[in-house]
Amino acid sequence: MVKTTTLSNGMRVVTDASNQAETVSMGVWVSVGARYETPDIGGISHVLEHMAFKGTATRSAFQIAEEIEAVGGIMNAYTGKDMTAYYVKVLKEDLALGLDIIADILQNSKMDRDELAKEQGVIVQEINMQNDTPDELVFDYLAAKAFPDQPLGRPILGTADNVRSVTSQKLLDYMHTQYTAGRMIISASGAIDHDTFVQMCEKAFTKIGNRPVKKEQPGLYVGGDMRVQKDNEQVNLVLGFEGLSYTDNDYYAASVLSGIFGGGMASRLFQEIREKRGLVYSIYSFNSPETDTGIFGIYAGTGEKEVAELMPVLCDEILTLPSTIRDDEIARAKARLKARILMRMENISTHAELNAIDMIIHGRVVPKEETIAAIDRVDLEALKRVAHRVFSSKPTLAALGPIKHVMAYEDVLRRLKNV
Repeated sequence: MVKTTTLSNGMRVVTDASNQAETVSMGVWVSVGARYETPDIGGISHVLEHMAFKGTATRSAFQIAEEIEAVGGIMNAYTGKDMTAYYVKVLKEDLALGLDIIADILQNSKMDRDELAKEQGVIVQEINMQNDTPDELVFDYLAAKAFPDQPLGRPILGTADNVRSVTSQKLLDYMHTQYTAGRMIISASGAIDHDTFVQMCEKAFTKIGNRPVKKEQPGLYVGGDMRVQKDNEQVNLVLGFEGLSYTDNDYYAASVLSGIFGGGMASRLFQEIREKRGLVYSIYSFNSPETDTGIFGIYAGTGEKEVAELMPVLCDEILTLPSTIRDDEIARAKARLKARILMRMENISTHAELNAIDMIIHGRVVPKEETIAAIDRVDLEALKRVAHRVFSSKPTLAALGPIKHVMAYEDVLRRLKNV
């Protein structure tokens, strides 16, 4: 059963108890991420996430790791465009320890200069690894052209120069101004008692204030073309369009449409482009939402020569999709989407995460029955509406690899003008 409480400092607590669980997954989700950064500090949210585990006033970096692993616990964190998360999973009898460590790193981190210097080197290696992974790097290119000169268009990891320029004081200042109570959700799932946990949180988070903060810069989708020549074996290509936000009335229709178009082995793109024509190893569509905008797109990994045939076929599939959607495709995509949601909800760690994200986006936990009902309501008219809405926006083309035969951007515009 989901319960929520607001602490006296303004932090919100959400719990989802399970009588069968022997473990607890809990953490703090902060609605601050890469899109809250200015160009000169791009990547600082990610650096902060790393440095939070590198020592507090009472624990060294080794002690943080040692204490959680001594009880068999798991601890991790991640940074996104809109949020940063810090979480642990422990046996139910070790909840107090897990909460204490998370509260400690969020309130008492030292941001030691020596630890920072080491971690900057680690993060630069992470950036280099990303740059050597073309099927990931191409998505950074997509964002850069879809949202140029905006936080949404900049990489979460930042640049090597920005990472190296971060100081301990910058991290502490950023944490103090951005990590405020109104932006922080404490979420726990599993063997948890709500009232007891709320009391524990009141005592644990006494240093978090509730200061006013600036809102993130609204996302303004632009579109365009970015292609980078590299002597790889494959062309990694993404064709994107303006997508829908989490709160858009047609959000679930966009998710179903993506399932029909490129979600799985029975989808149109997989069947037509991989199975029938053998033009790719990997192809899929995606609906990637943000809080106020999004990108709907298609990824393909293909050969240098095959891309010349791939692009016209892909454009033709986009053109014909709105007018040829079948009832069996709708039913299959809905079933697949609902199954994925319900399967994820069987994991208590996922429960804690999804509940926190719901609280950040919607201000409440959306019951799974409400989500399933929204998916069931998606009909042919909604899918046609979303398809026209998405594919009539200006495309964003990102390509990385041997790009000689990638269709010219002007030709893509001409082929798609009648969507």
